Formats: sequence, structure tokens, C-alpha cells
Amino acid sequence: MTAPHAAPRPLAGRRILIGKPGLDGHDIGAKIVALTLRDAGAEVIYTGLRRSPAQIAQVAVDEGVDAVGLSILSGSHNELVTDVLAELRTRGAGDVQIFLGGTIPAEDHPGLLAQGVSAVVTADLPLESVVARLAAALDTPR
Repeated sequence: MTAPHAAPRPLAGRRILIGKPGLDGHDIGAKIVALTLRDAGAEVIYTGLRRSPAQIAQVAVDEGVDAVGLSILSGSHNELVTDVLAELRTRGAGDVQIFLGGTIPAEDHPGLLAQGVSAVVTADLPLESVVARLAAALDTPR
């Protein structure tokens, strides 16, 4: 009997936090991404809804994550990303990679990337591409 081939696990050994900062109460997309990352081999920690940037940064430090994924649908992505990045730096975790998903207008992508976001993923991106982008970002030294 031949053993079945295992699916590729490009995020094996990675710890990734998924956070929902702000007051947005919609988390289906965040949960789908969390499950997709888990299936790609990552250990995923989900903070739940309505977390502050300080709470997200503290969990990231406490859990020793490689990356933080923020899901933001409220339109406050510029402010929330700035705050999460500042909170991570304050805690000595400025090297933790940030990726961002949600309703993020294309014109905001360059500014977010310039701030230090490793990848911006939107709903039109296939889940395999989300995994590939995150794996590539984590394999690139900062």
C-alpha cells in the first residue's frame, strides 16, 4: 500500500497571530484565513474580535509569533496598522512581520507597505496566493 502524498506545508513551524483590531465585528474572513494558514502548516492564534492594538501586540509577544495578520474592514486600517506597529516596537518586537487583509483600497497599499506591512491581501486574492505571499515574506530577512 502506498502512503498518500502529504499536501505541501509552506508555513510549517511558523506561529501566526490573527487579530481583529478596532470595533469591526465581522470575522468570517479572518477565520477563513486562519484555517487556511493552519492547513498550510502554521500554528495559528486568533485573538477574537474588538482587540486593541496594545492587546494584539502583547499577545504577539507572549506567544512568540513570526507574523501578525490584521483583518480590518472598518476603513481605519491606516491608523490601526500604525498603532499595532508602534505597540510591537514598544515591546521590542518590531521584527514581527505584519500582513493585512480586509477592505483595503489599492491606493492605500503603498503607504502601508512603506510603514512596514509585509503584505496586503484582499478578498479577490485566492487563498493559495495568500499563503504564498506570507511564506515568501517570512522567508525574506527584514
